[in-house]
Amino acid sequence: MAKPDARLLAEHEKLRRQIEYHNRLYYVEDRPEISDAEYDRLFDRLLEIESRHPDIVTPDSPSQRVGAKPSKKFEPVRRRIPMLSLQKVTSAEEFAEFDRRVKTGLEIDAEIEYTVEPKMDGLAVELVYENGLFVLGSTRGDGQTGENITPNLRTIRSIPLRLPDDTAQRYPLIEVRGEVIMKRSAFQKLNQTLIQQGMAPLANPRNGAAGSLRQLDPSITAARPLIFYAYGISDTNLSGLETQTSATHLLRTDGFLINDQVKVVTGPGQVERRFRALEQVRAELDYEIDGMVVKVNRFDQQGILGQIARAPRWAVAWKFAAELAETVLEGVEFSVGRTGVVTPVARLRPVRVSGVTVSNASLHNEDQMRQLAVRAGDTVVVRRAGDVIPEVVEVILDKRPAATKKIIFPKACPSCQRPIIRPEGEAAWRCINIACPAQVEARLFHFASKPGFDIEGLGDKLAAQLISEGLVKDPADLFFLTKDQLVPLERMGDKKARNLLDNIERSRQAELPRVIYALGISGVGESAAQVLAAHFERFEALQEASADEMESIPGIGPVIARNIAAFFDQPPNRRMVEKLRAGGVQFPALVAHRGSSRLAGLTFVITGTLSQPRNHFKKLIEDNGGKVAGSVSSATDYLLCGNDPGSKLDKAGKLEVEVIDEDRLRRMLED
Repeated sequence: MAKPDARLLAEHEKLRRQIEYHNRLYYVEDRPEISDAEYDRLFDRLLEIESRHPDIVTPDSPSQRVGAKPSKKFEPVRRRIPMLSLQKVTSAEEFAEFDRRVKTGLEIDAEIEYTVEPKMDGLAVELVYENGLFVLGSTRGDGQTGENITPNLRTIRSIPLRLPDDTAQRYPLIEVRGEVIMKRSAFQKLNQTLIQQGMAPLANPRNGAAGSLRQLDPSITAARPLIFYAYGISDTNLSGLETQTSATHLLRTDGFLINDQVKVVTGPGQVERRFRALEQVRAELDYEIDGMVVKVNRFDQQGILGQIARAPRWAVAWKFAAELAETVLEGVEFSVGRTGVVTPVARLRPVRVSGVTVSNASLHNEDQMRQLAVRAGDTVVVRRAGDVIPEVVEVILDKRPAATKKIIFPKACPSCQRPIIRPEGEAAWRCINIACPAQVEARLFHFASKPGFDIEGLGDKLAAQLISEGLVKDPADLFFLTKDQLVPLERMGDKKARNLLDNIERSRQAELPRVIYALGISGVGESAAQVLAAHFERFEALQEASADEMESIPGIGPVIARNIAAFFDQPPNRRMVEKLRAGGVQFPALVAHRGSSRLAGLTFVITGTLSQPRNHFKKLIEDNGGKVAGSVSSATDYLLCGNDPGSKLDKAGKLEVEVIDEDRLRRMLED
C-alpha cells in the first residue's frame, strides 16, 4: 500500500483539527458554526483518507470515537492517587460545624474561601493524559482500583482526546476527574427510541449513564447521549495551579465542559445562600443532582487538612432533603440479616421517588411500625433516606380502607422458626440461632463479597443453594468444597465448578483487612477493618485484644470494640476461625513499612505552614517509627513548627515541649 504524500498528510491533520474544533463548539460550548451536513462532509473525508491509509490512524483521531472492538471484560486499574468519598451534611448547622472543623484544622479564624458546585448524579471517572494524549480512563470503583473503560470514554465527544500543546508540555502527566451523565431531555428521547424498537426502557438517567459506560461493546456506548463534566484534577501539587478555581479554569481552556453553576464563595453564610439558590433551580436543570459539593478552594489548605479514612477533611456533600411520594403499602414481610436482626420490609405498589422506581421500603423496627400504625392497604408517604434507602415516613389515615388489620411483629424467626429476642436497650429483635439459614446465607454472601474474600462467582443464589443442599453451614465450609459436590447443583456444570474452586483457592491468600471485614462483625466495615489491621498487624493479636485496648484505637469506638471482643468470646466463632485455618486460609500479617526506626518511641505534633503538606511530614515520621498526634500534651516529645503557628506553639511552651523545624527533623533522620 502506497504511503500518503505530504499533501494528504497535511489535509488529514487539518481535518482532525477542524473536526475537534467543531466538536468542542457543538458539545461543549453549545454554539455550532457549521451545519450537520458540512460536519458530515468533513468527517466522511477523514474516514476516506484513513480507510486508504490505516497506518496514519492514531488513538486521538476523531474517527476513534465511534467505538473499538468489543471487550470480553474490564481490566482493573489501580490509580496513582485515590478517588475519595465525601462526607455529607444535611443542614446549615451541620455545615457550620464542618466549617468550624476546617478553621480548627487550619488554625485560622478568617473566613474560608470555598468552591461550590452541583453534585451531579452520574458516574465518576478519571481520565489520564500523558504528553497531552488521552491514554487511560477508569471508573471510580472502590476509590483505589477502578475498571478500565478507555474505549467507551473515547466515544464521548465532550472528552478531548488531545490537550493543547502548551498544557502537554507544562504537565506531561495530568489526571482529570469528573462525572459522566445523561441529560434528562436526551434520556427521554433515548427511552422513546428504545420503546419503539421493542426494547425495555432505562430506569433513570443515572442508570442510563452508568449502564452505557459499562457496555463491553463501545459501539453501544457511542450510540448513547453521554456528556462528561470535569470537576477537578487528582494531583494538587502541579506548578502554577494553587486553587480549585485555577484547575477548573485550565480544564475549561483545554476544552473540557465545566458546570456553569460552579461558584466561589466565602464563609458558611454565602455557602448556604448558594445552596438555597441551587435548591430553587434544581427542577429546572436538564440533569439530575442530589445536592451541592463544597470544597476548600486553596490546594495548600487541602493538603494541611488531609483526609480521614476514605474521605477528605476539606470537602463535603451538602445533600438535598429527600423527595417524597405517595403509594399503597400492599403488605409487610420480615427479613433476617447476617447479624440476626429481624427487619420489617414494606412491599409497595411501585412508585417513582427521586428518579428511581421503588417497590420495597424499610420500616426499620417494631417501634417504628407501632409509631406509624401501618396496615396493609394503607396509603403511605415514601422517601429515599439520603436519596438512597427508601423508607416509609407517614401513613395517610384519611385514605385508609375499611376493615384493615394491624400488622403484628413476629415472635419467631421467619427463617428458622426459633424464638427471637429483643436485648435490653436495643430497638431490634434478633434471632440468636447462629445456624439460622437466612443468617448463614447473608454471612456467606458478605464473606465472599468483593471487600471480603472476593470469591467471584459466589452470588446470593448460589449461596442459598449451597446452604439448602447442606454443603455449607458456615463460611469456613467453602474451603472444603469439592468439584463432585458442586457439579450436580442447578446451573453449575463442570466449567463453573472448576472456576469457583479456582477462585476459592486464590482467596486463601486474602489480605488481613479483607479477612477481618469478611468475618461480618457488627459495625466493622472496610475502613474499620483497615484500621484494625494496621494497628494489630497480626490476626492473633486482634483476636486476643480486650475491648478497652480496641477502644483506645483512633476510629474504633466503644460499641465496635465491644462487638469485636464479644465476637471472639463466642466458642462457635473461635471454632470457625480454626476451621478457616484448617481449610488453608493464611491470615497473613500486615507489616507496616518502616523507612527506619530512628524515631521509634517519639511522639510529634505538627503546626504551622511547612514547605510541603502536613501529610508528607506525618508519613515521614511514621515511616521512621515515630507517631503523630493531633494535639500537644505531656506525652508529646517534639512540636514540628512551620510559619504562622497557632495555639499549639503556646501550649508547647507551657508544657516545655521541644520545638523543632524541618531542618532539625531532617538531621534527626540522618543521624
